[in-house]
Amino acid sequence: MSNTVDSKSKEIALLFGTFLIAISGLVYELIEGTLSSYLLGDSIYHFSLVIGLFMSSMGVGAWLSRFIENHLEASFVKLQLFIALLGGFSAFILFFAFAYIDNYDAFLYLITISLGAMLGIEIPLIIRILQESFSLKTNISNVFTVDYIGALFASLLFPLVLVPHLGLMQTSFLFGLLNLFVASMSWYIFRSLLSKKYLLYLLTVFVILVLGFWQSSQLTHVIENKLYQHHIIYSTQTPYQKIVITGNNGRVQCYINGAIQFDTIDEHRYHESLVHPVMLATPKHDNILIVGGGDGMALREVLKYDDIGKITLVDLDPAMTKLFKEHPLLSKLNDNAYDNPLVTVVNQDAWKFIENAKELYDVIILDLPDPNNISLSRLYSQTFYKILSNQLSRSGAMVTQASSPVFTRKAFWSIFETMQSTGLNTKAYHTYIPSFGEWGFVMASKFPIHFENYKPLKNLKYLDKEVLRRMEIFEKDNAWLKVEPNKLSTHKLIEYYDKGWVVWYE
Repeated sequence: MSNTVDSKSKEIALLFGTFLIAISGLVYELIEGTLSSYLLGDSIYHFSLVIGLFMSSMGVGAWLSRFIENHLEASFVKLQLFIALLGGFSAFILFFAFAYIDNYDAFLYLITISLGAMLGIEIPLIIRILQESFSLKTNISNVFTVDYIGALFASLLFPLVLVPHLGLMQTSFLFGLLNLFVASMSWYIFRSLLSKKYLLYLLTVFVILVLGFWQSSQLTHVIENKLYQHHIIYSTQTPYQKIVITGNNGRVQCYINGAIQFDTIDEHRYHESLVHPVMLATPKHDNILIVGGGDGMALREVLKYDDIGKITLVDLDPAMTKLFKEHPLLSKLNDNAYDNPLVTVVNQDAWKFIENAKELYDVIILDLPDPNNISLSRLYSQTFYKILSNQLSRSGAMVTQASSPVFTRKAFWSIFETMQSTGLNTKAYHTYIPSFGEWGFVMASKFPIHFENYKPLKNLKYLDKEVLRRMEIFEKDNAWLKVEPNKLSTHKLIEYYDKGWVVWYE
């Protein structure tokens, strides 16, 4: 051991290093899980897969550490250099593999297992390096205490600071530099045992990671442009989702977590079909609630009626509503609906909002993403619909988008069954939207629903009386079939939804 650094300083430095590598280790896990969910969907599956592989690989790494018998200090510094490079480039490698190589899963497994194994070696090495300063009991207690505190710190830092302000790729490079700092600090502590050639290694890795960090925004932009049909005009990662806006010759498309939300070439078909049947069904429009719909286009359609009292739009992500209120191109798409004094925007979880609602609504419009995870599935659940039904006025009605009766037939009818289980009168209908295919909606009210009695507004682009009549007709291959309603205890809707898309696209 070096005499250059006293025992107490060495202890503090290595425990601080343990704290830092615990943070970086968990951040790498979160990056891989988040990126996989963004690119592939099904966040539960991919987070579970990444965590399982990572933890088991750490166990393998801990076992492998027994074979490092000599030169522990040099081994620890080299290990940090390898982790810095692989961890730093992990997001870039996964993005690149998905966009250009079409073999994402293999690279995900390789990076997860490799990083996990190397991180698993770290803690045993630190304990052995510190063994001459402390008893085994104290040594293990100190190391694991700072390790677990570091993990807690990372779990708070990642969603609150790193993702919204840096994004995934820049975050991975930053934490590669963090591992490099631990390597540099370790070299300094043990410099009498290590040659000066390590300075060259440290400097080389530093230059590579700094270049990656500096160019990460450009790298992300280039790769994301490969993933989307048209040129990206806006992209941001919020604490809740990845928002990408693309454009080409005046045509605009919006994607959330890689899934298309609208295309201006046909979005009027979707939004007119969602909004106008429920508005026509209800005699009063004094108080209207829109859940989701942060792009403001459902809001635009509601504001075409002259008898609106007030509208509350509840969307979880303030970045979404702000973007479509303030961006000059995007605000035009909703006819500057957010500037209307009748509109109040609430950025809050929809469930929490409706639980605390103190007033009744004449119309409730649910303009939500598809139910492909538990967080969204609960907003299509029996319990949520029951809470909503209690907030309807005596002449009120609500409507939700309900995915495709063709691609996800069981999911569509599960939403119908779920809404019907609240005791309301329920109507299923569908129409063709080129961006999505055949798409469905479910309406429910405290009175019978008769589309044949409704007369759509004259200034609509798509919906008229004849289109409205056809919406009620289901062919044999997408007609009602017996399925289970979606309950919080089972979340059958996710199963139906996933299996439906697998049949068509895998």
